[in-house]
Amino acid sequence: MPGKRSRVGQWLVEPALDALRRGAETVRLEPKAMELLVALANRPGEVVSREELLSTVWPGVVVGDEALSQAVTKLRRALGDDARVPTYIETISKRGYRLIAEVEPLDGVPVVEAPASRHVPSRFSVRAVTIGALAASLAAGAYLWHAMPQRTASPVHGESRIAADADRMSGFPTVTVMPFESLADGGEQIYLARGITADLTTDLSRLASLRVIGASRATGQVPDVSHPTQTTARYVVSGSVQRGPNQLRVNVHLTDSTTGQQLWSERYERPLGDLFVVQDELVARLVSALPVKMSEAERKRLAGRYTRNLEAYDYFLQGQAALLTRVRDDNEKARAMYRKALALDPAFGRAYAGLALTYAADYRNHWTDRGPDALARALELAETAFRIDPEILETQWVLAYVHTQNRRYAQAIGHLNHAISLDPSFADAYALLGSIHTYIGEPAEAIPLVRTAIQLNPEAGYLYYLVLGRAYLFRGDAEQAWINLKEALARNAANLEIHVYLAATLTLIGDKAAAEWEAEEIRALEPGFSIDKWLQSYPMTDDGQKLRLRSLLAQAGL
Repeated sequence: MPGKRSRVGQWLVEPALDALRRGAETVRLEPKAMELLVALANRPGEVVSREELLSTVWPGVVVGDEALSQAVTKLRRALGDDARVPTYIETISKRGYRLIAEVEPLDGVPVVEAPASRHVPSRFSVRAVTIGALAASLAAGAYLWHAMPQRTASPVHGESRIAADADRMSGFPTVTVMPFESLADGGEQIYLARGITADLTTDLSRLASLRVIGASRATGQVPDVSHPTQTTARYVVSGSVQRGPNQLRVNVHLTDSTTGQQLWSERYERPLGDLFVVQDELVARLVSALPVKMSEAERKRLAGRYTRNLEAYDYFLQGQAALLTRVRDDNEKARAMYRKALALDPAFGRAYAGLALTYAADYRNHWTDRGPDALARALELAETAFRIDPEILETQWVLAYVHTQNRRYAQAIGHLNHAISLDPSFADAYALLGSIHTYIGEPAEAIPLVRTAIQLNPEAGYLYYLVLGRAYLFRGDAEQAWINLKEALARNAANLEIHVYLAATLTLIGDKAAAEWEAEEIRALEPGFSIDKWLQSYPMTDDGQKLRLRSLLAQAGL
């Protein structure tokens, strides 16, 4: 099927053109979505496991389940399919997917291959290396660069390190909390597992005598162009969650990664209403099992759970899940969920922080005609969250992010530095600091900060690669910019900013055809795109960089 037409249901599939056609209608697919369709169409009617699809569509690399889930969602949207009553792609619980539409191979002349400029510019060679999976950490990850909007060659360089070295290098014991597995289907099961993972990560990161390293679910490796590096923490926490109508089951394990020895495990079977009690017990038992000391002040901070209202917490987790999609409709849904949480618990600081990000997203993405009002509302809510609990990393980060959107960089940097003083492993803070340096015309200062963020949280997703690619572009290193931006695109093909900087980078490279194709993608994502309008709400203040970006995009036809 690759390179040749076929018919899937009502659609004519043209893989070489990344296109679906139905009569006069043409739908363009991103390459990974097309590769997914090809993989399923090669085995019509068969269940293809998630593992097989991941290895087929992302060969040579390891990506998280969310990358596949997002590709399936995009493919269904393009086909006009309904996941609840599918006519094309059926989800087989705990196994994978199968294509249920009729597939008809067309044995005629192969479709002419798309111009090479649509793919990899010939002057570069991309080295694919193993990367950490995209984990949805809602304590840091859901807040992770939401409004700027969950993972092949990476730009990060570093020396190989084994887990035992991580403790020695940091001066403290190191721990990774792996994403907890949901043992049942359904969105509420998934977001609960993510919420428990995130809260446990946040709680442990608040201990001064412990360093939390971002989880890399597949291999524990930080990607590197020249050679792989390992940043596996000395201690690894893993577990599973299952939620019944009135009952909660949580299994937790603590392992020493250097010996493989399981140091502690526990199984909790409690009424659902005891969720917060279970979380408190988890932290206490883990701290007692780890070689760390906890001060009395830290004990009091941990005892102050963010909310004790289970229904408010549930609404909050639903808001976090909606926030992660970074699309307008889900942004509205997230806002509604946060408001419900706050109606039940008006002192829920994290819900105020999430609500602030929904308004910041309205401003940044031009989702409202009253952008300045939305940004003012975001600042008001972020400051409320900060006043409620200034020691929560999310509130520090969200307030810094909103200050950045207001171009109040000194205030933003102050909050980020304070967050890092609370948790020197807070990857999001380093990444936002790096972004600020680029905005003010110091891209060389941004690069080591973002490298640090990726080393601390290698599975964080597309944003770090976008920020790094942007810094390299303004520094004049087109090759590194292109490598990082392609990494970002592989993780989020619908993000407008990635396409903007890819078009500029390809122009700088001299690949005019590829740059013009990216310009077409930008117009498809935002009809009537105007760089001047886009820059109005963009927090970059360096006039030289803005002039350079305008010039490069003009050459691409924008």
